[in-house]
Amino acid sequence: MRIWPWCRRAPAAETPAARAGRWGEAQAERALRERGFKILGRRVRVGRRDELDLVARDGGTLVFVEVKTRASEAFGSPAAAVDRAKRHALSRAAVRYLQALPNPRVPFRFDVVEVVGAPDAGPPVVRHLSNAFPLERRYLPPA
Repeated sequence: MRIWPWCRRAPAAETPAARAGRWGEAQAERALRERGFKILGRRVRVGRRDELDLVARDGGTLVFVEVKTRASEAFGSPAAAVDRAKRHALSRAAVRYLQALPNPRVPFRFDVVEVVGAPDAGPPVVRHLSNAFPLERRYLPPA
């Protein structure tokens, strides 16, 4: 099937929020590398609707990292945005990622990295919350 030139969509312009999110992910990656983490993937798509911000390795543990970037903490901490629905989506994505591995029985955890600041401001505040939440119960293997 041929796509006519006038039918092609123009690339979407990047929104300021998307730009700040990418900047926050770069700040989080830098901070994790400084702590000895090995970054295995960025913005890893798992399925049609799920994405993992960062996948890293901390020693022998696989780490799924959710990065939350905010310009300020006026409306609460960035980690507060990792609500029940977000934890569900991250659990689903992590299980799909693990199922694609040759050895899916690897130890893993979920971390959250908060980045408070803006690209054009001074240095950001970066906080790493290790083992921020457990895998949702519905995804646990039967005992």
